[in-house]
Amino acid sequence: MPHHVASRKLLRDHVTEVLNSLTPREQKILKIRFGLEDGVVHTLEEVGQEFGVTRERIRQIEAKALEKIREHDGIKKLKDY
Repeated sequence: MPHHVASRKLLRDHVTEVLNSLTPREQKILKIRFGLEDGVVHTLEEVGQEFGVTRERIRQIEAKALEKIREHDGIKKLKDY
């Protein structure tokens, strides 16, 4: 397996590990918000409409999820990439 393929798989595994520390709702919000599923970045307003909540509530959930990610042990592994 070429080095770059192995490195990419490890990166994907580490990202998955970090995302799995979030609730399913937090995961979905971040994936939609940052375009991790379809490559399209969505506004707080758009994500709020999808979930039936205000953009402020989405901002709060996003902030909490990003804080969880920053505190996750697996984030140290991602700094190598």
